[in-house]
Amino acid sequence: MASVMTSIRGQNIHYQVVNPEAKTTIVFLHGFTGSTKTWESTEQWISKKYRMISIDLMGHGLTDSPYSVEAYSMDEQVELLREFFEARRIYTCTLVGYSMGGRVALAFAIRYPDKVKKLVLESASPGLKTEDERRTRIKNDRQLAERIEKDGVEAFVNYWENIPLFESQKHLPADIKQQVRDERLNQSPVGLANSLRGMGTGKQSSYWHELKHFQKPVVMLTGELDRKFIQKAIEMKEEFPICEHHIVPAVGHAIHVENPQIFATIIKEHLEDE
Repeated sequence: MASVMTSIRGQNIHYQVVNPEAKTTIVFLHGFTGSTKTWESTEQWISKKYRMISIDLMGHGLTDSPYSVEAYSMDEQVELLREFFEARRIYTCTLVGYSMGGRVALAFAIRYPDKVKKLVLESASPGLKTEDERRTRIKNDRQLAERIEKDGVEAFVNYWENIPLFESQKHLPADIKQQVRDERLNQSPVGLANSLRGMGTGKQSSYWHELKHFQKPVVMLTGELDRKFIQKAIEMKEEFPICEHHIVPAVGHAIHVENPQIFATIIKEHLEDE
């Protein structure tokens, strides 16, 4: 595994590459408070015939955490990815996104469908449907951002790991739970706060009306214990022209953390169908 820093659009971007000589590419985008490290268990279960690239999104991991909120907008994230793909000569790929990274992956795929061979969305959404929902979410995310800046990352992580969305992770082995916690603790307070302000679910455009126009295959994965995102996936599946939805037993929001083997197996099965 190679850990690499590069400069894109004036920002230092960190990414990792596994099997760099392989011809077929999978790109992984992590969720909020995540980094390239979140995919390492999954990558171990995927064949060496695939080049796997995981990227630290803006404000996360070793990528820059600028003070300008504009650097975190969804449009900026998408254009940063486009230039990253061009610089790395990634002409087409299977694009995998989890939660926040799923929103980024979907936004990128809708804008640049020719660069995406297959889209894999784990516990992701196309944004919020109404202006009222967006206003409420922006207000909540702003308060959360201020909380991170005021109380610090550790106090935020103590709160974040106990929200209902991650309840199922409490049953993981102690070493896995510590890995997840360490990954969160190593984040930048500026990066997390501005990520919420710049590309929280309320700030991004809603893509619900765009789904029916996306003509590439889509694979959606949700955990059996994550009822909220199962319902979102059911609604999304009705809109996408080519889509499969897998509900993974006995896991919650972060399938790749709670059962990386089955997560990787589902991805491999779809890659081998091509």
